[in-house]
Amino acid sequence: MCSETPEIDYIQLALDIKDWGRQLGFQQVAITDTDLSETGHQLNDWLAAGHQGEMRWMSEHGEKRYHPEQLLPGTLRVITVRMDYLTDNSNMIATLKDESKAYISRYALGRDYHKLIRNRLTTLTKEIEKAVPGAVVQRPFVDSAPVMEKPLAVKAGLGWMGKHTLVINSQAGSWFFLGEIYTSLPLPVDQSSETDQCGECQACLKVCPTDAFPAPYVLDARRCISYLTIEQKGSIPEEFREPMGNRVFGCDDCQAVCPWNKAASLSDEKDFTPRHNLDNRELAELFLWSEQEFLKKTEGSPIRRVGYEGWLRNLAVGLGNAPTSETVVSALRSRESHSSPMVREHVAWALGQHQQQKRRKRKIINTLNRQSLPVNEGQSFPEG
Repeated sequence: MCSETPEIDYIQLALDIKDWGRQLGFQQVAITDTDLSETGHQLNDWLAAGHQGEMRWMSEHGEKRYHPEQLLPGTLRVITVRMDYLTDNSNMIATLKDESKAYISRYALGRDYHKLIRNRLTTLTKEIEKAVPGAVVQRPFVDSAPVMEKPLAVKAGLGWMGKHTLVINSQAGSWFFLGEIYTSLPLPVDQSSETDQCGECQACLKVCPTDAFPAPYVLDARRCISYLTIEQKGSIPEEFREPMGNRVFGCDDCQAVCPWNKAASLSDEKDFTPRHNLDNRELAELFLWSEQEFLKKTEGSPIRRVGYEGWLRNLAVGLGNAPTSETVVSALRSRESHSSPMVREHVAWALGQHQQQKRRKRKIINTLNRQSLPVNEGQSFPEG
């Protein structure tokens, strides 16, 4: 005699999933369906404009990026999670303003989030499977597959898409990571209550040093410092080098100036605590790291992906923008004969900057393919 499969209470299961997620350290867990048709059109327009630059994978995989059921057949719902990562913001602006210091994007100061979040999402999938009789199709993702994590997070109610193209949560700001679980379970979906609350504010658009936003809600990655210092594999175009300032890995300006981040939630996740004092290091000091030091001190860090040559390239630009001193010039000269042509090129540019002794250009304006947007070059960070 066959026993009947017990009926699943999906409403209770959804509540349990959210509870398990919070126990695993996620600040928010929400569920949405797989309809991203509108987002698919926006993505294709963005790609057609060439805003992806060298990120060719953005145009790969066809419709799988905005059709989750094609990426993982059987997918009916997406469980999306939020994990806050900002552990301390006390010296962020001070570091940006101290041109002898290296500014590294806050997300990259601690352990690489990919492995941490993926492990916890895997644990969550196992909890779900234990609670559900029979086969369940599930797969966790953390910024590692053609998954449109930001539109999914918005649909699930984790926030709204800001004009800087990052998700903003009214209670937590935007300093958080996202992760997803594609699942075949017909869970009840959450209704978003986080409508767009950017209003007339354009602080993020105006503060961008390289003018990477041709319009609100549109990012031209080719002009973004995060792209230039991480995704760009060759030389950094000269027009962007002075505006880069001391930003040597990523850029947080558009988040740092956002009013919604004034009361951003701080994370107590120890893995996100800055390693090797990377939140307060001199440019010249980091530039003198050997390749062995770089590999050792960036083990398990997002910074590792830029590679040693990319690291030196970025730091050379930072040193070119730093106040002239014997320490800075000496550090640069120590790499004049580096084996990498790319490093030598950026070192030569940086030394040339110190010979010119001119005030660097802190912001540039892109006048091509730009929608009407009031420009206020007076936009800056608050003191302190």
